Amino acid sequence: QVQLVESGGGLVQAGGSLSLSCATVGRTFSQYAMGWFRQAPGKEREFVAGISWSGDITAYADSVKGRFTISRDNANNRAKLQMNNLRPEDTAVYYCNSAPRVWEIRTPSGPWGQGTQVTVSS
Repeated sequence: QVQLVESGGGLVQAGGSLSLSCATVGRTFSQYAMGWFRQAPGKEREFVAGISWSGDITAYADSVKGRFTISRDNANNRAKLQMNNLRPEDTAVYYCNSAPRVWEIRTPSGPWGQGTQVTVSS
């Protein structure tokens, strides 16, 4: 059974940085595209960033372009999201998920984990 475990969230001031990590268990990690998503209170979950299985193709939501960077470590079955210049509107629970191909990552097919809370104070 596939499990996705997010970590690295926390409380940070506006302009600060956080690095999120997603550990994958029970699946051949390197065969799947990975993505990060977030859900703010009262809002639907939204796509943040995606990366192909090889790491050579990335995609970002317009709201995070130039501030967030997605990467992956296939040797250690982890996906990462480096978040810089954080804004209060980035406050949300962040989740990772997967899809067979990178062009499908906005509608992921894996199970959802517990997520990790990111809070940005102004």
